[in-house]
Amino acid sequence: MQKGNIGVTTENIFPVIKKFLYSDQEIFLREMVSNAVDATQKLKTLAEKGEYKEELGDLTVRVALDADKGTITISDHGIGMTEEEIDKYINQIAFSGVTDFLEKYKDNANNIIGHFGLGFYSSFMVSKKVEIITKSYKEDAKAVKWSCDGSPAYEIDDAERDDHGSDIILYVDDDNKDFLEKYKLEQLLNKYCKFLPVPVAFGKKTEWKDGKQVDTEEDNIINNVEPLWTKTPSSLKDEDYKSFYRTLYPMQDEPLFWIHLNVDYPFNLTGILYFPRIKNSLELQKNKIQLYCNQVFVTDQVEGIVPEFLTLLHGVIDSPDIPLNVSRSYLQSDREVKKISTYITKKVSDRLKAIFNEDRKAYEEKWDDLKLFINYGILTEENFYDRAKDFSLLKDTEGKYFTFDEYRTLIEAAQKDKDDNLVYLYATDKDEQYSYIKAAQDKGYSVLLLDGQLDVPCIQTLEQKFEKSRFTRVDADTVDHLIQKEDKPKTDLPDAERDNLSAIFQSQMPKLDKAEFIVEVNALGQEQRPVVVTQNEWMRRMKEMSRYQSGMNFYGQMPDSYNLVLNSDHPLVKRVLDDAKTSLSEQLQPIESEIKGQEARLAALNQQTDKKKPEEITQQEKDDKAATQKAIDEQKDKKQALIGDYAQKNDIVHQLIDLALLQNGMLKGEALDRFLRRSVELIK
Repeated sequence: MQKGNIGVTTENIFPVIKKFLYSDQEIFLREMVSNAVDATQKLKTLAEKGEYKEELGDLTVRVALDADKGTITISDHGIGMTEEEIDKYINQIAFSGVTDFLEKYKDNANNIIGHFGLGFYSSFMVSKKVEIITKSYKEDAKAVKWSCDGSPAYEIDDAERDDHGSDIILYVDDDNKDFLEKYKLEQLLNKYCKFLPVPVAFGKKTEWKDGKQVDTEEDNIINNVEPLWTKTPSSLKDEDYKSFYRTLYPMQDEPLFWIHLNVDYPFNLTGILYFPRIKNSLELQKNKIQLYCNQVFVTDQVEGIVPEFLTLLHGVIDSPDIPLNVSRSYLQSDREVKKISTYITKKVSDRLKAIFNEDRKAYEEKWDDLKLFINYGILTEENFYDRAKDFSLLKDTEGKYFTFDEYRTLIEAAQKDKDDNLVYLYATDKDEQYSYIKAAQDKGYSVLLLDGQLDVPCIQTLEQKFEKSRFTRVDADTVDHLIQKEDKPKTDLPDAERDNLSAIFQSQMPKLDKAEFIVEVNALGQEQRPVVVTQNEWMRRMKEMSRYQSGMNFYGQMPDSYNLVLNSDHPLVKRVLDDAKTSLSEQLQPIESEIKGQEARLAALNQQTDKKKPEEITQQEKDDKAATQKAIDEQKDKKQALIGDYAQKNDIVHQLIDLALLQNGMLKGEALDRFLRRSVELIK
C-alpha cells in the first residue's frame, strides 16, 4: 500500500473547494460523467489508430446509485489509469498560492475548476470520501484503488477489476443527501449529459407490472449520442428539426423556422437555432439557448455570449472553442466567444434575408411573429439595422406588407408636410382607433399598424435612420393637422366667445384617474366631427418609452394629457355657443365689464411700478395691486360659476363630450350609463 499527500502548495485544498464551489455543487456529476466519456473516447481513438487491438465491447458509461450505502458510482470501460498515471493526474495539482487563489477566484466557482484542472476534485463538494478503482488498457496493467477522505492524505492499494476502465465511488456527505435521490440524479443527468457522445446509463428502464413499476433488463440510456446538430443539414427533413425541438422544449408551440449552424473556420461551431412563436413576455422567454462544448452542457445563461436580441431564440450552440469550465463573465470577455457572437448574428441575418428572397409570401405570413426578434435586434444591437433593413417589413391597416423602401415610395407624394418631412401615420389598435384611421384614409393617407410589443419603442430608432421622416399616431391631432401642409387656419370667433366656449366644455370634463384634458377651439370645417379627443405624440411616446427604459420613470408618473378639440365650424358647436350667448349674455356682461375695468386698472398700477426698484415700491402701491388682482379673481370665479351652472344643464354639451370619450374607450361605468339614458331621451 502506498500512502502520501496530494501535491498542492496549500495546506488543505478541500475546505477551499467546498467553500468556493458551493453554489455550483451540482456540476460534480457533469465532471465525473464527462471524465468517464473522455476516457472512453480516448480508447476509441486508440483503436482507430491501431494502438489498441482488442475488442472494444460495451462502452456504456454507467451511473449507479446506492442510497442505503450513500454512494454514487460512475463506471466506464475506457483507457483506465496505471498507478503512475494516478500519481501524475490525480495526486499532483498545479496550484498557485492560496492568497492569489482567493483573490483571483473568490467570486468564480467554475473558473477554479477550469483553470486548475480540478474537474475530478469537484467530487469533494458533495463527498466525505472518494475512491477510484481503475485498470489501464495497457498490457499487463494491474488494477489499483485510490482513496481520499477529503484531506490531502490519500492511499493507493492493489484492487480487483476484470477489465480496463474506472469506477469512481462517491461517498456522499451528510450535508448533500439530496443527491442520493433518484429523481435528483435523473434531473442532473438530463440537464448536463443529455447529448454526450457515449451512451450513459442510469439504472434500468422500468415497466408497470402487478400494480407497480419494476425494473426491466434494458439499460436506461439517458442521452442521445448523435444529436441533430451533429448531422449534415442536407440529410435532415423538416420533421427531424421539429421533433428535436419537441425533445428540447416539450411544452412549446411549433417553431416558426430554424437555422442550422455548421462552420469549421475560423473556429468550430455547430448548432440549431429556432425562432419560437412568442406571445407576450420577453423575460420569460430568455435563457432557452443551451450552450455545449463537445456535447457537454455548459450553460443556458447566454446573455453576453450571443447577441442580446438572439437570447429570445431557442436551440443549441456547440463549440469546442468555448472553454467548458468557465464562468459566464469569462465567456463574455473571451475573444473567441466574441467572434462566435458576431458570426451567429451574420448567419441569422443571412438566413432571414434568404427566406425573404426565396418565398416572400411565406415570410410575410410569419412576420407578425417574427418582427419581435427583428425589432429587438434593431433596439439592442448597434449595427443590426444595417442588416435588417433588407428583410424588415411594415404592415398597413389593410394587412399589406412593404419593405422600408417600398413604403417610402408609396407615401412620398401624399404624406409630406410643409417642411418637406415625410410623415408615417400609424395606429396601435385597429379597432379602438378605427375612426381616426378612417378619417386619415378618407384624406388619402396610408396608415401603418404598429401593434407589436416593440413596434412603438422602435419608432425612435427608425426616425433616426429614415431621412427627414417622423412617425405620428393617427389620434395625435385632428386629421387636417396630422400632416401640416400649411399653417393652421384660425377660428374666426372673437377671443371672448372662444374663451367662453372653451370654459363651457372645460367645466364639464370628467375627473378621470391619471388623465388631464385641455380644451381648445379650432376651425376644422363643417364636414368634420364637432368634438375630437387627441393625444400629443411626443408626450404619449415618452410615457410608453418609460416602460422600457430605465431613467424615464419621470414620464411614466405623469398623467395622460389629452386635447378636447372643439370644431367651431360644426353646427352643433355653433348651436351651443349661440344658446350660451342667449342664456348668459345679460348676466355675463356686467361681470366681463368689471373684469376689463379691473384689468385696465391693474395694468396702470403695474406701469407705475415697473420702473421702480423693489425697495422703492410703497406699501400702498403693493396693497392696491393685491386688492385689484383679488377683485379680478373674484369676478372670474363668478363668471366661471355662471358658465358651469349653464353647462351643467346643457345636454348637448354632455352628449358631445361623451361621444368624444366613447370614441376613445374612455366612457365607462356610471358615465356610460348616463350617456345611454341621455341618448334615449334626446331621440324621443
